[in-house]
Amino acid sequence: MSRTLTAVSADGSPVHVEVHGPEGAPAVVLAHGWTCSTEFWAAQVRELAADHRVVVYDQRGHGRTAAAAVGTDVLADDLEAVLASVLAPGEKAVLAGHSMGGMTLMAASGRAAFAEHAAAVLLCSTGSSRLIAESLVLPMRAGRLRTRITRLILGARAPLGPVTPLSKRILKYATMGPGSAPERVAECARIVHACPRKSRVAWAHVLGELDLDAGVRELRVPAVVVAGTADRLTPIVLARRLAAELPLCVELVELAGMGHMTPVEAPEVVTAKIRELVGAYVKAKSGVESGVESVAKSGAKEEAA
Repeated sequence: MSRTLTAVSADGSPVHVEVHGPEGAPAVVLAHGWTCSTEFWAAQVRELAADHRVVVYDQRGHGRTAAAAVGTDVLADDLEAVLASVLAPGEKAVLAGHSMGGMTLMAASGRAAFAEHAAAVLLCSTGSSRLIAESLVLPMRAGRLRTRITRLILGARAPLGPVTPLSKRILKYATMGPGSAPERVAECARIVHACPRKSRVAWAHVLGELDLDAGVRELRVPAVVVAGTADRLTPIVLARRLAAELPLCVELVELAGMGHMTPVEAPEVVTAKIRELVGAYVKAKSGVESGVESVAKSGAKEEAA
């Protein structure tokens, strides 16, 4: 069972939303990353929709959502609108974000709708700050020169053009692990090349100046961090920093040899972690302490100690 709807964001902009799976099933909300779209979560939708209500939506300027504005506040506004449009008052869901989608969760962590609806989060291949400085896309020594050139490359206004063997090789080098299957590289290339140039450039500038460290500290729900050890865009150091700074991080999953596109490169792992979070924090029986309460109490005991 699938349906589409339009959420209306704070500035009146329409946001394209899709809901897959049976009504009344535990809810999962998936936020995609920079230059991607709802199609990026195809594997998770396919596997989870049999017994979950899986919500995917297009971020501003991506897929079928127009870009009237950009910025981290816009990411948070749009997520709030999506949550309000698909979840009942007080209904909890697992929220998962890849790359810019993970940053969306950080940006929204202090919002009322996030507190109302987020039971737990999965953060895939993401970071809260220093994205350009830590990027390993360029095989150079870290420093001002590498940062400056990386910023120019990621924010380049040149069109990506059609998907070709060369463009797939470039995309694989920059965003995927060396052992990525050709069909998964082709899938990512098709999605990324479909992103409008204007939106790609506009969001590149936002990500280049990103600082959501405060949002990480406000993300007070159980969190799992997933990252590839071969990620050049958001290197593993960013994931380890997130895991250390999140108030309730329950697990850091490091995927050996995987790159930035973890939901596509390692769909079984990402899907399994979403299922685990739903089972632990959304399906708690009435009268039984929920996973959120259990983790929060554990954290409180550790602080007291």
